[in-house]
Amino acid sequence: MKRMDRHRVKPGSRVELARHDPGSTGGFRGGKKKAAAELQRLNERLEVLQELLWAEREHKVLVVLQGLDASGKDGTIRHVFEGVNPAGVRVASFRVPTPDELAHDFLWRVHPKVPGRGELVIFNRSHYEDVLAVRVLELAPRAVWEPRFEQIVAFEKLLADTGTTVLKFFLHIDAEEQRERFQARVDDPTKRWKFNPGDLDTRKLWERYVEAYEDALSRTATDFAPWYVVPANKKWYRNLIVATVLVETLAGLDMRYPPGEPGLEGLVVE
Repeated sequence: MKRMDRHRVKPGSRVELARHDPGSTGGFRGGKKKAAAELQRLNERLEVLQELLWAEREHKVLVVLQGLDASGKDGTIRHVFEGVNPAGVRVASFRVPTPDELAHDFLWRVHPKVPGRGELVIFNRSHYEDVLAVRVLELAPRAVWEPRFEQIVAFEKLLADTGTTVLKFFLHIDAEEQRERFQARVDDPTKRWKFNPGDLDTRKLWERYVEAYEDALSRTATDFAPWYVVPANKKWYRNLIVATVLVETLAGLDMRYPPGEPGLEGLVVE
């Protein structure tokens, strides 16, 4: 059993977020100082594995980050992926759909952003907004968003069947932690730009978002595209979980460097 499997959603199970402590540190001993050293080790290992992924050009890796506002998606990207080769890594975000995007099926704008061979792509929010925000904000009727659960599973199965490793992380914070993070943004002039007064309206819908996430996690957790519920109140533990899962997964791909052009062995460059 891998170290972080305790956070992995079992396919077919019903997720109840109240049973997942967002402040958990999983029994990790040593606190932030030891965690920082462990994250540094993982960053260095990830840098090597990602370079190997890019060199081999056989595998594709998609990382999906979801979470309520202020759950730490940007921070996770900044800390976990520090040092990776930007030539082989992309971050894709999904904002309010354009009129052209709305004229197509909801996955039309997603497919062009998935990874190609050798790439590691991070979705900062994703296609899941179409069963989360669309549902909670009542942007479409149930008859529209309800079938999307099965369509998402089918889409991710297609990706997996064509060589994409899919890892999905729900960054789980509680309402008090969100309040503190919002307040910190307001109080800090260098972070105030990140605060949108509309976030307060969204915060009032907390329970509805929790219900929507519980459905999404329960109905789309599969062996080929697993969900991890990441306790994210403690940023350092959040980073450790995501980095550990990613490193263990990449190491399990059994990648090899390409042999290079024939005749290079023994060549002396003068």
